[in-house]
Formats: sequence, structure tokens, C-alpha cells
Amino acid sequence: MQTRKKYIFLTFLASWLLLFFFGGDQLRRFGFFSKRKAEARRNWPRWTDRSLLKSFADPEELQSDGDPSLPSPRAQRAARLSVYKNSRCRMETCFDFSRCEKHGFKVFTYPRERDQPLSESYGKILASIERSRYYTPNPEEACLFILSIDTLDRDHLSGQYVRNVDEKIRSFPLWNGGRNHLIFNLYSGTWPNYTEDLGFDIGQAILAKASFYTKSFRPGFDISIPLFSKDHPQRGGERGWLYQDSIPPKKKYLLVFKGKRYLTGIGSGTRNALHHIHNGKDIVSLTTCKHGKDWEKHKDVRCDKDNVDYEKFDYQELLHNSTFCIVPRGRRLGSFRFLEALQAACIPVLLSDGWELPFAEAIDWGKAAVVGNERLLLQIPSAVRCIHPERVLAFQQQTQFLWDAYFSSVDKIVHTTLEIIKDRLLPHRSRSRFLWNTLPGGLLALPDFSTHLGDFPFYYLQHGSGPSEKFTAFIRAVSLACSLSQPILRLIQAVSESQYCAQILVLWSCEKPPPPSRKWPQTAVPLTIIQGRRKLSDRFFPYTAIQTDAVLSLDEHTSLSTSEVDFAFVVWRSFPERIVGFPTRSHFWDAEQRRWGYTSKWTNELSIVLTAAAFYHRYPAGEGPAGWGARPHPAPPPRSLPRYYHSLFTEYLPAGLRELVDGLAACEDILMNVLVAAVTKLPPIKVTQRKQHKETVPQQVKGTAGAAGSRRFTQRQDCLNQLADWFGYMPLVSSQLRLDPVLFKDQVSVLRKKYPRLEKP
Repeated sequence: MQTRKKYIFLTFLASWLLLFFFGGDQLRRFGFFSKRKAEARRNWPRWTDRSLLKSFADPEELQSDGDPSLPSPRAQRAARLSVYKNSRCRMETCFDFSRCEKHGFKVFTYPRERDQPLSESYGKILASIERSRYYTPNPEEACLFILSIDTLDRDHLSGQYVRNVDEKIRSFPLWNGGRNHLIFNLYSGTWPNYTEDLGFDIGQAILAKASFYTKSFRPGFDISIPLFSKDHPQRGGERGWLYQDSIPPKKKYLLVFKGKRYLTGIGSGTRNALHHIHNGKDIVSLTTCKHGKDWEKHKDVRCDKDNVDYEKFDYQELLHNSTFCIVPRGRRLGSFRFLEALQAACIPVLLSDGWELPFAEAIDWGKAAVVGNERLLLQIPSAVRCIHPERVLAFQQQTQFLWDAYFSSVDKIVHTTLEIIKDRLLPHRSRSRFLWNTLPGGLLALPDFSTHLGDFPFYYLQHGSGPSEKFTAFIRAVSLACSLSQPILRLIQAVSESQYCAQILVLWSCEKPPPPSRKWPQTAVPLTIIQGRRKLSDRFFPYTAIQTDAVLSLDEHTSLSTSEVDFAFVVWRSFPERIVGFPTRSHFWDAEQRRWGYTSKWTNELSIVLTAAAFYHRYPAGEGPAGWGARPHPAPPPRSLPRYYHSLFTEYLPAGLRELVDGLAACEDILMNVLVAAVTKLPPIKVTQRKQHKETVPQQVKGTAGAAGSRRFTQRQDCLNQLADWFGYMPLVSSQLRLDPVLFKDQVSVLRKKYPRLEKP
């Protein structure tokens, strides 16, 4: 028995020894015998072979979890709190809405001091605001305030860094802790961490900032803007690179990048890893270490080869010939490359974790960019290859729309910022994301008058509707005799007999009052007389008496038949966003005088339809003069009616342009054509006219008709050049199209023709 117990004990002891020696290693891996697991450095598996990973990464690089020079999350959070002490600001808590109730959305810029430094970019921002329709020189009328202190570059190592900003802004009586103030910033922080420290307390001010970090961004209050260079144009801007009928089915490169590679510090991780996806065929990723003063001190084994390969490719050619462009973060989250890719129709592939994209409150970037993850860089090539060609084309088209609508100039960037803030004041009348992300864009869809798609001439197809089946004839009378002439009587009679005419309005712009009702012709449609202010721009005022979508603009000496009016209106209903009319003119570039030329000669091209006889769409508008009929009567109550181009003319354009129109003869129709072309990017349409239009000469200069005609021609040419200068480019689009009725002048029976009278001399 004792021997049996001894064997059992020895067997049990041997089992424990075997378990200890052969299973102890597994127990230690689960941490049962090690209390220092959390402190131990992570070890890669022993099968990691350097030769296997040579083309991807160095094992020592893989063992590094992060850049030791980067601040810890606690340090980053402390830095953010030091800058954004009012991190919970919202429009409801940090903005005084009462300042905007009396005078509307008006913006005041602080007066500039003589010895105060001002960068070129900040000067452009202030100029954009002062040229906008929202600017007011009176601070008592202002809803929003802009500092004259340059706050764009807050890197204290920069030569444009302005010191003692805190002391300066606290001395402003209007500062009020930053309430109702807007601060612009492009660069924040400095080497080595590039935190978002601005060097002063912004208080309750709205911050419009580039490279905005999502954790610092106050949704619904701050605004993320793009990073742009000092050479970014003030207004107008260059067109996008994607032209109609010039889209190759497949570009040479799928994915490209060419830029700096940071060897150390923040932002170096992503750019150092870009060489992993380079295949030298359809994916080209080129970096250079050759930048900065001491780059040779930090260069690695790849630098020399990278620098040589970097010079083999031209950056502009890569943009032109690639479908996707990598936009990695730099030292800060944003970079100039973002706008460069948009303009080039190279779909941005964003590698900048935590970046609040520019104007993301309004713009749907999912339709124009691919948002990647810095930690999943190796998945980017396969991800972009999976995008269907039709969607690629949609992406490219959207990049061109966004570039032209919001980013091509400083004016558009600033105005987009202001419009987003304005939308917040009246959320129930703000633009929808559809309006922001569809032609013509949020800057040209005025929500003060309508946010309903059916009120705009661009969205009839999307809305499943069409323009009204009637038009309003609007005749401008400026006769010096202040009496009813035979031409205007014939014109009223011809227009009133049109089956599509709803009413006739006569804008009486003479010194004497209009003739009594008994002298006006009897018409089948209502005839209303409106007393004008004797200004050329009066014809485009949004009068409440206009009840139809279509407006037929006429001069008193215009000669048209009923058939011509009917056919032109039928054509307009197919193109409600354009100007459709009879007399045309064209513009051209005079290389010798280096200015735009204006001509009335008959050529194969046209770009202007004179509003002496033209149809165009109205726009939503508020109250305007209603006029009177046979005798004066009270104006009807104000209504909000869709008169699209009338409202753009009076509300969108600044007062300075309307004053230009009133100061130069025959300039108002050029401005209307320029405005419509700027909105639609399309030319006007000419329709068949029985007689050639001739411009009339005022009676007091009929003895010197040649001199008067020459003077009007010169004024029109000056007007054209001043408008091109204001817009920053020439919006007019040339066309070789004229629309005639079916069977027009064909050798067939007259009974087969719908408009036979158009062929009569």
C-alpha cells in the first residue's frame, strides 16, 4: 500500500514538472507570470524576415507607433482649450441676432491704420467685403464686423506675424468680447507641433480658418475655408481645365502625387509612406527631400534617388493627365494642392485625418472627392480602381462646378463665407444643399426671395414643371416729345394680339406725365402704365405688377409682328434660363488695343441679344412699384413673385454697377447679357426677325446722327470693358445658332407653315 502511494505521488509530481517546463512559456504569454507586460516593448514575430519586407517597410519603421516629437493627446487638448476658451459657442449663444433685424445682413470692416502691416491676401479679403452688396461704412447698421488687423498668418516665425493682437482688439469699443465678429486665418501654430494657437483670444468671434481640425471646429458656428496662396486672383479667376468634348475616356495616369517629403516632425508619416504605392506605370508618387535649410542633415537612404526621379516629371503635366490626385496633409491639415486638383479636374484623394473640409456645411464633398485614411494608404489604389467610369466623370464635373462657383477667386471664397453665415440667421429661408451643390450654385440662388426649386429657370426638369404659358410685355418709353408716337401704338397693338400675352406694362420714363387713358389704344389684355425714375436700369426693376415667368422687354421704337412674338415665346419656353430675342451684337478681343471690342456688324457669331426685343425669365422679388392703368389706383399688396433676372440685377449686383449702367447710354442690355451668361455659362439665342433692327437716335441729336451713333458705340465698348474688369473675366459666350420655324422659306404650301407671316417683307 505504501509503495502504491509512493508511485501515485511520484506520478503526480512528474506531471506538474512536465506542465511547468512545457506549458510555462504559454502561461507567461498570457501574462500570468509577468507584471510588466504593459511596459514591455512590442516584439514583432520572429518569422519577420527583412528580405521579405524590403520593398514595403523597414522592420524598425514598423515597430515605431508614432512620432516621438508629436505632442501627446493631453497636450493637444490643453493647447486647443487655451485657444478656444468659448469652445461651446453656437449662433444661439454667442451671436447677437438683434443687430441684424433692422438693416439686414450688413458687414462693417474696421478702418485701417496707416502704420498697420497688411498682407496681400488679407488686403484682397477686405477688398472683397467692401465690394460686396453687404458692405456698410456705418457700424451702427452692421450685423457682422471684420477686423482690419491681419490675422491670416499666426506663425510667430513668419514675417507677417502681427504682435500684440490681444491688446489691440481689446481697445476697440465694438469688440464686445468678439461677439458678431468674423476672424479669418490661414496659418496657425509654428514649428515643431503646429498647434492651432492663434496667439490671441478670439472670444466669441466666428473663426473662418484653413486647415481646421474637427475637434477644434465648432459646428454651426465656425467656418472652414480653403488654404489659398497670395497669388490667388481677387475676382474672376481662371477657368477649370475640363472643357466640353475634351474629356479623354481614360487618362494616362490613374493616381499621382508630386511634392515635398518631410523627413521628421508632424506630417512626415504620411508623406514618407507614399513611395509604397508607386509603381511607375499608372500610379506615380514622387517626393523630394530637397527643401528647407538643413535637409541634408536629416536625409535618408532614399533621398538621392527620390530627388533624381522628382525632376523627371512636370507637375502641371501630371495634373492634366491623371484621374486622381493624392492630397496628403502637410505640416498643417490643408494644402494648396487641394485647390490645384479641383481646378485641374483631378479628383482629390484626401489623406488628412481630422480635417474639416472647406465649406462642408454647404458642400457635399462626397460627390467631388475621395476621403481616405492615412493609416490605410495601401488600400487607396484598389479603392480608386473600383470607381465606375460614369461616377469618375460625375466627380470630375462636380470638381469643375465647385471650383468655378466657390473657389476660383478670393471674392468667391469670401462671399461664400458670408452667405453661409447669412443662411444661419434665417434657417427657414436658407439654401438647401441641393442649391449649394447644383448649377448655378448657392451664390446665385438668392434665398431672400425663394428657396423653392420651381421658381428658378434651371430646375424645371428636376422639379418636373415648366414656365408659365403666358408672358408680360414690358415697353420702355423715353420719347422726348412725351407723347404717344405711331411706333409705340403699333407695337402695343401687335403684342396685345399674341395668344400668349397676359398683360402689357409701359414704363413711362419721360419728364411729363403719361397721356390720359383715352389716348391709349384699346387692347384685349390689361394695359398698365408705370412711372419710371428716368434711369436706364429701371427696366430691370422687380415690379410686383409682373405676374408671369416670362418678360418680353421692348423699346418703344421696336417693330415686331404678332407672329414674331409668338414664335420667340415658344422658343423661350424651351430655353427659359437664356435670353431669347431678335437684334444681336457680338464681342471680340482687340489684340492691338488689348481690350474688348463691341460690334454691330452681321457676322457668323453672336454673344449679345439686345433687350430692345428679347424674352428672359423673372426672379423672386419683393415689393416694387405697381403702376397704374387708365388712371392711378392703389398699389396691390406686396407679394413674393419669381422674377429671376430682375432680382439678380437689382439685388445681386452692387450699386456701383447699376450706377455705371445709368451713367453710360445703352449699357443696361449689355449688363443683363453679361449677368445671364455669368449665371448660365451659355450664349443667348437669336430667333428669326422679319426686319433688321436699327438703333434709334434721340431727337435732340438727329442733326448729328453720325456723331451720336459713334458716341453710343464708344460708350457700349467702354461699358463692356468695365464690366469685364468688375467680373474679373469676360462672361459672354459666343454662338453661331439662330432658330427658325420649321419649313421656314421652304418651297412648300403656305398652308403647311405655322408662321407664314414671318416670310413676308
